[in-house]
Amino acid sequence: MSRSAFAGLEPELVWARFAELTRIPRPPKQEAAVREHVLAWADTHGFAAQTDATGNVVVRVPASAGREAAPVVVLQAHLDMVCERDPSSPFDPRAGRIDVVRDGDWLRAEGTTLGADNGIGVAAALAAAEDPHVAHGPLELLLTVSEEHGLEGAKGLEPGLVSGRLLLNLDGTSDGTLTIGCAGSAHTLVRLPLRPDPLPPGHVALEVAVTGGRGGHSGGDIARGRANAIKALGRILREGREAAPLRLAGLEGGASRNAIPREAAASVAVPAVAEAGFRAATERELTEIRTQHPGEDRLELRVRAAGSLADAATEQETARALDLLAALPSGVVALAPEPSGAVETSTCLTVARTEEGTLELASMTRSASPAGLEDTVASLEAIARLAGAGVETVRSYPPWRPDPASPLLAAASATYERLFGRPPATEVVHGGLECAVLGAKLPGLRMLALGPEIVGPHAPGERLSISSTARFYRFLCALLDDLSR
Repeated sequence: MSRSAFAGLEPELVWARFAELTRIPRPPKQEAAVREHVLAWADTHGFAAQTDATGNVVVRVPASAGREAAPVVVLQAHLDMVCERDPSSPFDPRAGRIDVVRDGDWLRAEGTTLGADNGIGVAAALAAAEDPHVAHGPLELLLTVSEEHGLEGAKGLEPGLVSGRLLLNLDGTSDGTLTIGCAGSAHTLVRLPLRPDPLPPGHVALEVAVTGGRGGHSGGDIARGRANAIKALGRILREGREAAPLRLAGLEGGASRNAIPREAAASVAVPAVAEAGFRAATERELTEIRTQHPGEDRLELRVRAAGSLADAATEQETARALDLLAALPSGVVALAPEPSGAVETSTCLTVARTEEGTLELASMTRSASPAGLEDTVASLEAIARLAGAGVETVRSYPPWRPDPASPLLAAASATYERLFGRPPATEVVHGGLECAVLGAKLPGLRMLALGPEIVGPHAPGERLSISSTARFYRFLCALLDDLSR
């Protein structure tokens, strides 16, 4: 990692803690190293800390002198990150190798995700707790695990570990904006048998791959016109099937259940005499996809020999699999009523896998409307049944309903306006936040989410604004001061 990327940055404590996190592997469900890092930090500063059976950490920070009677404030962030990388990159967040680069007012990672989501929130919580210049009441740092895997840490939280009923979620991604609600979500897994059948003589095996997609957050970036690599590959194979009889042996794509897939690949067989026509047809369809998604200038198609295949699905089963891929929606489903007009409901085909003769297609559906969520899930289930596929749905978490009359929101707005001379914006985000779960687990909890400007989380190219991080930390510290008076 380039240590010079952090040289001279303020606030120094925040950047020091964030730099440490970039060197620690922390994919979902593999947070042991970062948890030990936090526990060691707490021990160094004499803070009491506990973990629960799920792996969440709560650190108790005593109040500043004279603020002991103030209400307990919970600073909440998640320890894990989405670990995406370009295939050619020598860096890998899963191994704790993130090369941080400073680019003007931005920090980014070379060829990988940066982990600002939510490493900068963790860093800000640790910094505020140890910063001698920050006046605050009693604090509880609630650092959860597996947020990027269905908010599983929050779902498994032992409620007795948290006494505070004022919670500041530090997982916001918009400068100057307070988040007061979020969409709920459900995960749908469709399983279609691809029974292997021996290939007749005269067939060639090919690997057909779509690479170089921009990807992004399956909620926050769903309306940005990004290409879905799994859907794009399905279109390309359908067009190729028009030029040559096609037998599908396997399909793989996507890396995370909450990211737009950037890559997908299929193993197929076609008659050798029809290979040239197949290749030409797939190239034509790639051109159409690029035209439809003008921002996807790095999207590429690779068709190459793949050795030999002994068997593959029949032409009829291949056609059914490609029809299923075409039918499963991926994108914006509904907008919120005016005057908002924001995305209310969406669904994203996020992961494709072929295991033991079964094609598995996973989708994540989000909605700020419980009825919209259920209606979209019902459509996915109906499509699966019509295709003769099995389907399993897991309702992940409900929407976090906004409370515009919240006293915590009023206090935070007053602090922000005093600091910056203007009121903050408020928003209901289309991504998921742990507030949706924590509000149900901790009765009486009042919540807000805040954070610096983060662009493109969940994909290589993720960027964190340096100046907005300074403003975010200044606001957080001032708010802790105000809430403890």
